Amino acid sequence: MQLDTGSTVRPRTLTAVVDGAPVAVPDPERLVHLQFRRFAGCPICHLHLRSVVRRHDEIAAAGIREVVVFHSGADELREHVADLPFAVIADPRKRLYAEFGVESSPRALLAARAWRAIALGTLDILRRRAKPPTLVQDGGRLGLPADFLIAPDGRVLAAGYGVHADDQWPVDKLLTLAAEARTVRA
Repeated sequence: MQLDTGSTVRPRTLTAVVDGAPVAVPDPERLVHLQFRRFAGCPICHLHLRSVVRRHDEIAAAGIREVVVFHSGADELREHVADLPFAVIADPRKRLYAEFGVESSPRALLAARAWRAIALGTLDILRRRAKPPTLVQDGGRLGLPADFLIAPDGRVLAAGYGVHADDQWPVDKLLTLAAEARTVRA
């Protein structure tokens, strides 16, 4: 079941894969951008997360904490995300995916935009700017992305469910949603 704007996310503490730090969702002091990505080494995810890394300071200055979930195991994920400046969570059993209504579908790879991102991400792998994924993914390769903006009180301020593998919020949209949320709360 997908979450709608206005739904409430129950508080939980997740564990970051790189340093084992606790990650509160919701965060009591900041908005949380909870991103659901696909699998460790996914070239589409790599490309998208690089755009988030480039603007991470701007995102943090807007009062947003980035939390990214992958359906890979922590050991496999760690080698792909060690340099990211935000929390990455392993969910190999896809429990969070199920709770947030994030699905897999053959349509994940049907959009031209997804194939463009795969090509660009694969170039990064060939240039050794990224590590390749393993050939077999426990959670499959047909995952769809999702984005949630969660208030400190747990309310979902915005939800976006991707219709293909490269259908996630760009940073500009995230910043706009956060600014709108601040205006509404003020």
